[in-house]
Amino acid sequence: MSPTTAGVLLAAGAGTRFGMPKVLAAQGEWLASAVAALHGGGCDDVIVVLGAAIVDVPAPARAVVATDWSDGLSASLRAGLSAADGDFAVLHTVDTPDVGADVVMRVLAAARSSSSGLARAVYGGVPGHPVVVADRYWAELLDGLHGDEGARRFLAARRDVVEVECADLASGRDIDMDTDRVR
Repeated sequence: MSPTTAGVLLAAGAGTRFGMPKVLAAQGEWLASAVAALHGGGCDDVIVVLGAAIVDVPAPARAVVATDWSDGLSASLRAGLSAADGDFAVLHTVDTPDVGADVVMRVLAAARSSSSGLARAVYGGVPGHPVVVADRYWAELLDGLHGDEGARRFLAARRDVVEVECADLASGRDIDMDTDRVR
């Protein structure tokens, strides 16, 4: 049986610096694009973590609400991973709209073929999303989550995370402020 993969899209934040919840950006186009990237990139189940804004999510995704979303990124990641089932989780963010299925597919393939089961996209050597984590690490990752930080500390403590260069496919740029938007 081939390994199953859950895509976890982190989209619960208020987007304070951006001026609105990023799940609403571009009339929902960022959300639709991220769901398509995860599904098209090999995720059998796509989970969209909502919080500050509750919206209908595009098929084939399903929504999970992080009721404690205001506690920070850790709350969103906890809600998403707790709802996931599979051999791998692809962790992705709604505010990287140029990341497509080709990036997800490349990073997921690297994780599946590595002994660690851990991989992350890098863009010109700069770490970004998506990040792939094998299910054997989920409990450890969840135990270490605090405040407005996701998997960064977990990944930084490991020496077996495969870095997958993806700058030929996308910028991977995290859009934090309205002035950062791609026009």
